[in-house]
Amino acid sequence: MSTQIPSLQERYFPDLPCFGCGPANEKGLRLQSYPGEGGLVTAHFTPWPEHDNGMGYLNGGIIATVLDCHSAAAVTHEAFTRGWPPLPGAALPYVTAGLEVRYLRPAPLTETVALFAEVTDAGESEMTAHVWLAWDGKTRAEVTARWRRWRPR
Repeated sequence: MSTQIPSLQERYFPDLPCFGCGPANEKGLRLQSYPGEGGLVTAHFTPWPEHDNGMGYLNGGIIATVLDCHSAAAVTHEAFTRGWPPLPGAALPYVTAGLEVRYLRPAPLTETVALFAEVTDAGESEMTAHVWLAWDGKTRAEVTARWRRWRPR
């Protein structure tokens, strides 16, 4: 019997086939995020050799993907905590409305990196999260992620 708690992705959207964070995508990255102290959501990500940017570092598109998906976990957790579950017909309570990505320094291709996310502004119609990827004690990339309430039409 496993004593590990389910990730936020497993808890809130176990059937989601998202490439970055969907537990139901066997060929995806399958990011697993966990709530931490003070509202900080954390995860670890180990790149694959296929994620090479051509110069031996982690590809920027993969960085943006894991930061987007990690922010999804933080925003979804915040939404459920506040009693804002998905609306009828929506798979998630919020969808990405924008990402402002800043690449600060190269991220390693052969080491596990840490991901952190915190919701900085929460309203029922829109949320904002600050998300960052760190390795060796330094932030390698960060994102300001804007999320809007998913209202299926």
